[in-house]
Amino acid sequence: MMSPARPSVRRIAALLTGTVVLAPALAGCGDSTGSRSAEGEVTSITALDYYTDATEHAQWGELLDACGRTAGVKVEQTSVPGASLIPKVLQQTSSRTLPDLLMLDNPDLQQIAQTGALAPLDEFGIDADGFAEGIREAGSYQGKVYGLAPNVSTVALVYNKDMLAEAGVAVPRTWDELKAAAAALTRPGRYGMAVDANATFEGTWQFLPFLWSNGGDERQLDSPQAAEALQLWVDLVNSGSMSKSVLNWTQADVHDQFVAGKTAMMINGPWRIPALNQQTGLRWDVAPVPVPRLGQTPVTPLGGEVWTVPKGASKARQEKAAQVLACLNSPSNMLTAAEDHFTVPSRTAVAAQYAARTPSMTAFATSVESARARTAELGVKWPGAATAIYTAVQSALTGQRTPEEALRHAQRLATGN
Repeated sequence: MMSPARPSVRRIAALLTGTVVLAPALAGCGDSTGSRSAEGEVTSITALDYYTDATEHAQWGELLDACGRTAGVKVEQTSVPGASLIPKVLQQTSSRTLPDLLMLDNPDLQQIAQTGALAPLDEFGIDADGFAEGIREAGSYQGKVYGLAPNVSTVALVYNKDMLAEAGVAVPRTWDELKAAAAALTRPGRYGMAVDANATFEGTWQFLPFLWSNGGDERQLDSPQAAEALQLWVDLVNSGSMSKSVLNWTQADVHDQFVAGKTAMMINGPWRIPALNQQTGLRWDVAPVPVPRLGQTPVTPLGGEVWTVPKGASKARQEKAAQVLACLNSPSNMLTAAEDHFTVPSRTAVAAQYAARTPSMTAFATSVESARARTAELGVKWPGAATAIYTAVQSALTGQRTPEEALRHAQRLATGN
């Protein structure tokens, strides 16, 4: 993989002051006007992402600037709201005005690659050696790698150390231990366990570790393994160990319940760690998501954004964009981004290095090794399955259907039969 030397992002960060101003919308961003010198040399490229948070926009802007200097170009970064990115990209694909460098949420890569708008990265000598298998799959379409993620995320079990110690409860490793621990930790004003089970893809995301770790599969949602996973959540709610409000909670809501002392354990991601660290007196830790039986490895979903090189009229611009992409995915930049965002470096060796010096990330880094891309099995059909899954979760937790009935309905929804 191309790994040119680059300046320290942290040194660049120290030079930045003031408010970040987001670039204007990319009208005709594929146009090369003003991006070449008189001799025809590429001097600037465009990049599109959804990092609209001012801090996050600035951090990625610094990294893009540094990698742009390495490649000998200025990177003109535009950030749009997450919900607007794919509609904008599809419009730009149609009008052939895609940026030179494009960030996509990894489940969206298949949809865009299917249009033929992206260039395979091996055309530029970029490979995915050293990346975890699930991460390679997340950036692939029909056997070709079209995108690479510098960093990824997944979910794990976050628990209140003091509450577990007070109740004499060990950190649960299996589903049976989870049910017993959640029951022992539940008392007036506090639940033992919390998840996000709302009617969105976020709710599906949280259920996947239980579905997949039990051998369930989105290709066959009405399997006994899927029903067992859903029954676990139903049992937690029906026993009173988990609030019925999980039907409406987001992952942010689950976090708020945890820091308020209203739940002793939760499923959540590493992006919550900065806020957890700010809670004075809150003693917490992280463990892998409990598995059905002792000795199993949890299979969790892979989150994170991949960077891609859209096809364009100028091969020279694509090559410059590819150089920047390779730089973003270099080991040192992965490590810097991980430290900035509490994410897991995508190269297995770098992830191990990061986890060794950041203990709160160890469970996440370990889980990423076996994490699965959501589109690995169904590709562009994944959104239909995701909708069917959260619909099944909702109907089972409200008691409208048994887990078996809910998942049979889900299978019909997902397949259209």
